Amino acid sequence: MIESHDLFNEFPEHSEAIRKLTLANDDFVKMMRDYDDVDHKIQRIEQRVEAASLHYEEELKRLRVSLKDRLYQLILTAV
Repeated sequence: MIESHDLFNEFPEHSEAIRKLTLANDDFVKMMRDYDDVDHKIQRIEQRVEAASLHYEEELKRLRVSLKDRLYQLILTAV
């Protein structure tokens, strides 16, 4: 089964901070949308709905990790 990597699943202990940031920080919201878009693309590739080279898939995964790290730093500052 393909695992969801949305922020609420990744950081359940910070769900309140994530909610606050989505209401108050436009940059966080944009970055979260980018993260969700990349995660969705990866899921579609892993489910074999879309074809992609291994290189492209790995590039998307690196981007997802980078975005998640940046989002996490913002979450920590909001706690």
